[in-house]
Amino acid sequence: MTPQVLLDALRKAFLSLEMMSLMIIDECHRATGNHPYAKIMKEFYHKSNNKPKIFGMTASPVVRKGVSSSNDCEGQISELESVLDCMIYTVEDRKEMEAYVPSAKESCRFFDPTQFSSLDLKAMVETSWLKADASLSKLQDSLQTSYEDMDDKFKTLQKRLSNDHAKILHCLDNLGLICAYEAVKVCLENIPDTKEECEAYRESVLQCKNFLEEVLSIIGEALPLGDENFLNSGFDYLKAVDLGYLSPKLHELLQLFQSFGETRQVLCLIFVERIVTAKVIERFVKNVSYLSHFVVSYLTGSNTSVDSLAPKMQKETLESFRSGKVNLLFATDVVEEGIHVPNCSCVIRFDLPKTVRSYVQSRGRARQSNSQFIMMLERGNLKQRNQLYDIIRSEYSMTNTAMNRDPDLRLLKERTFEETNVYIVDSTGASITADSAVSLIHRYCEKLPGDKYYMPKPSFKLTFSGGLYECKLTLPVSAAFQTIVGPLSRNSHLAKQLVCLEACRQLHQMGALDDHLIPSIEEPSENHCISKGKDSGAGTTKRKELHGTTCIHALSGSWGEKPDVAVFFAYKFEFSCNIVSVVYSGFVLLIESKLADDVGNIELDLYLIRKMVKTCVSLRGQVHLDAEQMMKAKRFQEFFFNGLFGRLFIGSKSSGTSREFLLQNKTSFLWSPSNMYLLLPLEDGSSNELRINWPWITACTFAVEFLNKNSLLGADGDGGNPSWNHTGSSVTECKETNVIHFANSPVDVNNLSNMVVLAIHTGRIYSIIELVSDTSADSSFNETIDSVSSEFATFSEYFHKKYGIVLKHPGQPLLLLKQSHNPHNLLVNFNDEGFSAKASQAGLVNEKPRNNIHMPPELLLVLDVPVGVLKAFYLLPSLMHRLESLMLASQLREEIDFHSGNFNIPSSLILEALTTLRCCESFSMERLELLGDSVLKYAVSCHLFLRYPNKHEGQLSARRSWAVCNSTLHKLGTDHKLQGYIRDSAFDPRHWVAPGQRSLRPVPCKCRVDSLEVPLNKIFQTEDPKIKVGKSCDRGHRWMCSKTISDCVEALIGAYYLSGGLIAALHMMNWLGIDAELDPSLVAEAINRVSLRSYVPNDEIHIIESKIGYKFSVKFFLQEALTHASMHEFYCYQRLEFLGDSVLDLLITRYLYHNHTDIDPGELTDLRSASVNNESFAQVAVRHDLHKHLQHCSTLLLNQISEYVQSFPESHDTTGSRPGIKGPKALGDLVESIVGAILIDTNLNLDEVWRIVEPLLSPIVTLDKLELPPLRELNELCDSLGYFIKEKCVNKGEMVHAELRLQLDDILLVEEGFDRSRKVAKGKAASYLLKELENRGISRKRRKQGCVDSSQTTDDDSLEPTIHKRRRRAEIQLLEESTTVPSATYDSSKTACSTTTATPVIVTINTKKGGPRTTLFELCKKLLWPMPTFKATEHKSSAPMEIGEGAERKKGFISFVSKITLNVPRFGIIECTGDARADKKSSSDSAALIMLYELEQLGKLIIGES
Repeated sequence: MTPQVLLDALRKAFLSLEMMSLMIIDECHRATGNHPYAKIMKEFYHKSNNKPKIFGMTASPVVRKGVSSSNDCEGQISELESVLDCMIYTVEDRKEMEAYVPSAKESCRFFDPTQFSSLDLKAMVETSWLKADASLSKLQDSLQTSYEDMDDKFKTLQKRLSNDHAKILHCLDNLGLICAYEAVKVCLENIPDTKEECEAYRESVLQCKNFLEEVLSIIGEALPLGDENFLNSGFDYLKAVDLGYLSPKLHELLQLFQSFGETRQVLCLIFVERIVTAKVIERFVKNVSYLSHFVVSYLTGSNTSVDSLAPKMQKETLESFRSGKVNLLFATDVVEEGIHVPNCSCVIRFDLPKTVRSYVQSRGRARQSNSQFIMMLERGNLKQRNQLYDIIRSEYSMTNTAMNRDPDLRLLKERTFEETNVYIVDSTGASITADSAVSLIHRYCEKLPGDKYYMPKPSFKLTFSGGLYECKLTLPVSAAFQTIVGPLSRNSHLAKQLVCLEACRQLHQMGALDDHLIPSIEEPSENHCISKGKDSGAGTTKRKELHGTTCIHALSGSWGEKPDVAVFFAYKFEFSCNIVSVVYSGFVLLIESKLADDVGNIELDLYLIRKMVKTCVSLRGQVHLDAEQMMKAKRFQEFFFNGLFGRLFIGSKSSGTSREFLLQNKTSFLWSPSNMYLLLPLEDGSSNELRINWPWITACTFAVEFLNKNSLLGADGDGGNPSWNHTGSSVTECKETNVIHFANSPVDVNNLSNMVVLAIHTGRIYSIIELVSDTSADSSFNETIDSVSSEFATFSEYFHKKYGIVLKHPGQPLLLLKQSHNPHNLLVNFNDEGFSAKASQAGLVNEKPRNNIHMPPELLLVLDVPVGVLKAFYLLPSLMHRLESLMLASQLREEIDFHSGNFNIPSSLILEALTTLRCCESFSMERLELLGDSVLKYAVSCHLFLRYPNKHEGQLSARRSWAVCNSTLHKLGTDHKLQGYIRDSAFDPRHWVAPGQRSLRPVPCKCRVDSLEVPLNKIFQTEDPKIKVGKSCDRGHRWMCSKTISDCVEALIGAYYLSGGLIAALHMMNWLGIDAELDPSLVAEAINRVSLRSYVPNDEIHIIESKIGYKFSVKFFLQEALTHASMHEFYCYQRLEFLGDSVLDLLITRYLYHNHTDIDPGELTDLRSASVNNESFAQVAVRHDLHKHLQHCSTLLLNQISEYVQSFPESHDTTGSRPGIKGPKALGDLVESIVGAILIDTNLNLDEVWRIVEPLLSPIVTLDKLELPPLRELNELCDSLGYFIKEKCVNKGEMVHAELRLQLDDILLVEEGFDRSRKVAKGKAASYLLKELENRGISRKRRKQGCVDSSQTTDDDSLEPTIHKRRRRAEIQLLEESTTVPSATYDSSKTACSTTTATPVIVTINTKKGGPRTTLFELCKKLLWPMPTFKATEHKSSAPMEIGEGAERKKGFISFVSKITLNVPRFGIIECTGDARADKKSSSDSAALIMLYELEQLGKLIIGES
């Protein structure tokens, strides 16, 4: 480690010397003065009881300039020994060392003195410099308002100008005109960037630039610059020396390089004194034609100089030299120490060394055998000669002294170290000395909040009295304290150190420095925050977690075990269809628990195809059932739910199990205590009295008994006919008597319509449509069902061969029956355009016309229930799902347990907060989450502001960030088991199971969890993208996105705020464990605290009060809100800005939430982003002239505000986005701080604040005026059209060059953007592309209202671009004019690269579902081809047909064939048709696969072997 790192670690008590046994100190000659080596030894080593051994290494223990006599060497060596507590040893005989480190051969190379006189040129340069310097001073004096920041900048600029002047003169004297010319160019390249600076500073920099350009012109006139290649082989270098183009010294160096010959094996290090010398000679040598075979570079230090090299460049250059890629390396003394280049064959001292250390160490860089060390001397220059002789003598003295020293002499010399002032922390041992205290104070100030207009730093004021100095230290406004006066000291430097030491002591005692004397970092409070990094993935979208589902307590019941009377709460279901002729029977829900009023008394709309059923649920008291009634009720429920949505017969020969009637034996296994309720039909009629229709229920009991007696009837051809209750009859008899014989009774032919029947051979329930005359069981099977071919000739044959049934009444007419079907999700209005796409994607709607069937009446059992009951059964799954969801929401509400006054948080609102977009409902948590986010931010901000009056804005922001970050909210949510309440998948009625129903589609649990609740363990967390979110197993375990839990927490806060105001929201936060209490006494304290501050009345305050329309009770709040930190007052607006930011966030979000109820949550977020940002608030400040009252001391800020105000349009219409100048952050901060001040002054009255603030903010941006960032706008537009964008960003110096490519059907568009920021550069390129698209008639039309985006669904539907998805993203307005570009205007330069792209290779095609489509889409994205489109056609058959191939092969009645269309730019449109498949997605995969092979045939790609 570096010595400074070790010193810091020792001072902060992270390390101690007792931990070390041996310290190896390289370049130990540095252990003098204030070097970290010396401080480590003096502050720690010599005070340590258990000292480590010291091993120091140096090439020269003597480091001072000038001649070093033996006595002088003795003194320096003794001092080094004393500090390091060591003895010095050196090598007497170098022969042994020579074998490992060969010595370089030393020689001198002489050059002639300069003959060319450059006095005239130097005089002209001097005149130009004096003129520029005078201009700078004049410009500084002319400033009307000059602040401290601008004075510092002018001083820096004048110093820079002086340095540039000195560099140019040095190069003129030492290197000649050519290098002096290059030096001017180097200075011009380093001209500071003034893009964000004030006008005066820009003018000043321009003066400096003019000076350099003038000097460039002066020197350029003396050079033959007309010929660009004047340094070519024909150039006369000797003549150039006479003309002053080159100095004799530089010419001699070139001769030296030439003597190396043509070899590229040379590694030569050339030491120069100045950075500019290294830079300009390197540039010059690169242009010398006869040295072109050498690779040249330079290496300098990474100090604060404008010419310095970045550490990364240093490392790369040094590595290139080591590896031999660079032959000639010009370097300053930065590489004299510590670098090892074994192959370095030559070291040249272009400028002589100043010390013996420099001489010895630079010579030691020549490490190769027979290497050379060459020093360049001017002929006849006695000063240089004497300097070199002195150094050589010093080396001899040093070596001689080291070898001949008396070893006891060191022991006789007493060590005396000055006792330094030090402050030590008792708990850790961390220490700070007077000399290190100054840097710590600076570091502490750097951590305080600042901006580009104000960098917090300490200021010192020295006073001299009675021969002693006293220093007053003033810290920035946000520091723990502002001023402190130090003790009297003998010199100014010590006075400054001592006041800083005392300040550090006080800062530590106040907690601003921790026990390691490091500026304190805000740690989250233990009760509700978690450390960052502890659970870094929590609350992110990337992480998925396995969680359980909370049981609904209200659904549980113990009545199943009771043999006698049970008492239920009765909830009546009334159904009313918007088509009057469609009637649904009423039902009653009997449940053991009483439901909350807003759960058990609701109205709900259920959506069917082309009709809507209004459902009313109401509590109708209690119902008592005796044992017999319970038995019948359970039997009714078992019979119908299994008959309609399950199976009444289970087992078959094909499955290897015997065929049984489900309800033949005990059915207790169908009932679970956790899910116990009854759904029973009611008698028709408008009576308010609740009447359960027991005859219908009893009829089902008879049907069950009938099936039990006839259970031998098989469906696999092994059963015989049961004995019917009627005798045989002929068709003639039926026709005469108008009676149809069913399995259990004869029925009059006129009573058949809409009768509910059960097929006794399959257990399926049907309703009768009509009697089909002229048909019988002996009718042709194929003709009757419109089948092409079948193995059965007649119905009689069909039932005999398939079921082993011999019909007794084959002459009876057949009945046309309507089949039962799977239940559907009726909660989503799929007729509404907004939800149609979502519903179809989620598989909620199936509008396929159902196949009606023909059946002989004798196989049907008449059920004495009306068809209205049957219809009502299809409504029950959706209705019960909604009720169950509301029960769960109500259950959570009870846990939170908040009731206040006359209101109760509606369970429907809590349900909204628990429902994700993935549920495809008409509501979701998105909007509430947005509101809750703002409420949480506001409450936490207020709490922190009031509770910590002495903490600065940076500390408050850090605490707030921890309190509201997703990982914290995730922990709070999981601690309160919210994950079990979240609804995170679309309702699938096929998986919904009523009590008494056997599931047809079980999902066995494979989650490796025995309990219903999943432990919070890392083994149940993953970032695997293949894991499906939302799919639940039978135990209720499901994978959930980690961020969903954080979002739910915010949504619940939003729900409580919406219904019960801030009091309810604070209660919710308190339940979660968020510390956000708003104590009124703290508000009073804050007001009293400010009231005590001195306030001088002034007109400024009254003027601004009239502008904002509010008179402050405590005027100092407004004074503080107007004061920028650069004023160096004891107060500033930073804390109020922190508060005001959250207030405006909440007020604007609340306004948008209530005023935009019909828009997409994403668009609501966009509106908030457009309204709550610095630019928006800066515009408010300018619109109302608030900027004139900002108190600050920053010239840059003053200038930026002035430019910003001037850029405003006359009308001040600022609702739209304006490219160009962005508002200074301080203007936005000003508005936020004023709002924060109003909030405290009004005693946290948000409504009053909004009354004052709304006119200031008006007009608030609306959806039709909302403009998205260009890149996002472009992405959404292209995504909706099925086009891909290719991005490419290249760094060119300080600028980023961004290129965006967009392939349309007929042309490739390419646009570029340049900026220092990658984001801005891409934004510029995107805006150019948008304009180009608009010119071609392709633009984005902003919607005024939107629909919910269901793009978060995780099914593989996302692979297939649908029309609905496109419509959701944006409405595309394609103008009618042709967008085809004539070939004459075709820009070949913009499309060249796409035509030269190598043929892509697809290694293998994944043939799993979705694989071929994914492969094709990735290919299109890579080649920028427009997205392919699919069109599926449905084919039906009455007879089963073979569909698909291989493992996918199956029998079915419906198949799909997809047609794919792909537009290949500059080739044409390709169409392919896939094979028939059982579903749309598989048919699309088939079409995609055929398209891939077609593209291979056309030479567009190569499909490799897997």
